[in-house]
Amino acid sequence: MQRAALALAAVALVAAALATPGPFVAFGAALGAIGLGVIGYTRRDARGAQRLASAAAIALGAIGLVLGVARIILVLAAIAHLERML
Repeated sequence: MQRAALALAAVALVAAALATPGPFVAFGAALGAIGLGVIGYTRRDARGAQRLASAAAIALGAIGLVLGVARIILVLAAIAHLERML
């Protein structure tokens, strides 16, 4: 579960830098990484390294979420600005 969470977090960070569907993929992958990370972190029977990997996935997923949402907001603001210009 920790590997999947870290993989989703990496996908979210990479997708945040890509073109058109990137921010939306980043948003979804980041939510998945955060969710899997929370599930992995709350397992009390897991070893310390596994819980640390889950915490890292939560942190990276949160960064990917912020970057994806920021790009979506900037695109919507640019569209609104272009609409006012016309």
